[in-house]
Amino acid sequence: MILKRVVVTGMGALTPIGNTLSEYKEGLFNGVSGAGPITRFDATKFKTRFACEVKGLDMAQFIPRQEARKMDLFTQFAVVVGDEAVKDSGLDLEKENLDRAGVIWGSGIGGLKTFEEEVLSFGKGDGTPRFNPFFIPKMIADSASGILSMRHGFRGPTYVTVSACASSNNAIIDAFNYIRLGKIDFCLTGGSEAAVTQAGVGGFNSLKALSERNDDYLTASRPYDQDRDGFVLGEGGAGLILEDYDHAIARGAKIYAELIGGGMSSDAYHITAPHPDGIGAYLCMKNALEDAGINPEDVDYVNTHGTSTPIGDPQEIKAIERLFGEHAYKLNISSTKSMIGHLLGGAGAVEAVASILAIQHGIIPPTINHFTDDPDINPRLNLTFNKAQEREVKIALSNTFGFGGHNTCVIFRKFEG
Repeated sequence: MILKRVVVTGMGALTPIGNTLSEYKEGLFNGVSGAGPITRFDATKFKTRFACEVKGLDMAQFIPRQEARKMDLFTQFAVVVGDEAVKDSGLDLEKENLDRAGVIWGSGIGGLKTFEEEVLSFGKGDGTPRFNPFFIPKMIADSASGILSMRHGFRGPTYVTVSACASSNNAIIDAFNYIRLGKIDFCLTGGSEAAVTQAGVGGFNSLKALSERNDDYLTASRPYDQDRDGFVLGEGGAGLILEDYDHAIARGAKIYAELIGGGMSSDAYHITAPHPDGIGAYLCMKNALEDAGINPEDVDYVNTHGTSTPIGDPQEIKAIERLFGEHAYKLNISSTKSMIGHLLGGAGAVEAVASILAIQHGIIPPTINHFTDDPDINPRLNLTFNKAQEREVKIALSNTFGFGGHNTCVIFRKFEG
């Protein structure tokens, strides 16, 4: 069977360093930190009192208030980036066969804010059940994909992937497969998350996963730095229109990049910790390269999972060195989580967009907040510390890994016809 080619024809982004695709690009290439004191709740008594929040967004400009009340924040984020991606794609939906258009979204947690608010409200009462009739539809993770499909009339495969922080990469891979198998013509895919809540921050604090650098929050996300002390929680999301190449060419679409491969694996090791030898990370990258039909030497840039955790960062580096060999030292490698924090289930989507922007503009976004070399990380590696670097990027690889040992990798190639 001859598989169809799949290209990216639309993108949208809502991040802690920019509320549009253009703003996100500027923030990435200028090394902006999105961290700040938490504003979504009173975090005074929490071990971590900062996060990478979306800033200055007037949701009423995108969704009427009556409609927004029926959506959790993660779904509202999905609507914003989904609409931007569809508009950016230039698709004329009145002329398209929407039976062959899908929505495959990723979210690791879904409506955490909604669940938290409803349970807290119930707990303060006398035991009489008084729940919002939209409680369940707002909370369930697949509400984002359902609302996006209704909003745009897409009647093809519509669902959500849930694999912790690997969720939106899983969604992108699923969309990729549906298109290249000829099942659909195009798909709105990506992911969103809104976990900056009391339960979200408190839960990750109890796992000792978050940075507690409250007095220096702007530089708290420090991937590969010797003094990293945990990740910084982020929120937002990104959307992509993936499209059958022939369909895109026939309508004269602009093409950002070609998606050429995806890989998945499991650590089969621990519910929260990565395998100490990076076995799962190695396997998912290896599987992605084989799926794409390319060699390790063909890759120019790796956007790493790079969360800024003491145990997570070195394992991914081990996997990169094992897979790429000497070519590892010719790569540009960076963690954009140093700027936007960790968007959990939305991470893969915003990092896929960052990888595509690197290809499009020939600029590698930096790993900011590097101060002290980690003696366990090979200094020969170019981790693109503190400042963006210009470089032609023909092929970029993007990793996301999740609790439960889920590992995903997607590979994009510069579009050259």
